[in-house]
Amino acid sequence: MTTTITKAIFSIAVLLSLLFMSGTDVRAEAAPQAPSIELRLNGAGSEQNKTSAPVQIFLLLTLLTFIPAMLISVTCFTRMIVIFHFLRQALGTQEMPSNQILLGLTLFLTMFVMAPVGEKVYSDALGPAIEGKIDYREAFNRASVPMRQFMLRYTREKDLALFIRMARLPQPKTVDEVPFRVVVPAFMISELKTAFQIGFVLFLPFLVIDMVVSAVLLSMGMIQLPPVMISAPFKILLFIIVDGWNLIVGSMVRSYF
Repeated sequence: MTTTITKAIFSIAVLLSLLFMSGTDVRAEAAPQAPSIELRLNGAGSEQNKTSAPVQIFLLLTLLTFIPAMLISVTCFTRMIVIFHFLRQALGTQEMPSNQILLGLTLFLTMFVMAPVGEKVYSDALGPAIEGKIDYREAFNRASVPMRQFMLRYTREKDLALFIRMARLPQPKTVDEVPFRVVVPAFMISELKTAFQIGFVLFLPFLVIDMVVSAVLLSMGMIQLPPVMISAPFKILLFIIVDGWNLIVGSMVRSYF
């Protein structure tokens, strides 16, 4: 299971790096060759060869810094972390669970949900590219298919049409004609809308408890006592009784399968 999840997250990270590098001039070859070092003295292209390697390394390191943001953009991470923050606000537990705990839980849930997509990316694209059977441009074309299918499955048509209009693109006949730069932001705002809808539903039962406690304290004339201090234990008790973590996490994961 650990190897599968590692391959999945590694495959998605490589795909995202190739996505942002796809605009550069990549030479397609029948099979990737081993890197070689060529030394020229008084050659016409010596200055160009001297600077190309450092520039490529700099661009690669720059792209690596964007991998976390790219992973958040094209996976279920956004929906889950927003729901968890809404849940913490509804419970009124301030900073408990802490941000580190929520981020860690969300990251592993994302790896769990994205594992089938990552396995397909690895088997169809990254694996053959590493073995030298296909070049990396072909690997990118193959790997983009499962990622596009995953995002379009949870993207609203209204959001997709919005970005197509703003990009001033012709009306696509099929979803395969929609570029990646349109699919990603449409997927993100669809995930945010879904997360806010679920967050609103999560707030309702805890809001009822807050209103009942406030009404009881007001009727007893205990105006100086903050209602949050009294309602917080009842909200935590309700969350424990209904097995809230199992219910919420199970519902979120099942919504992607």
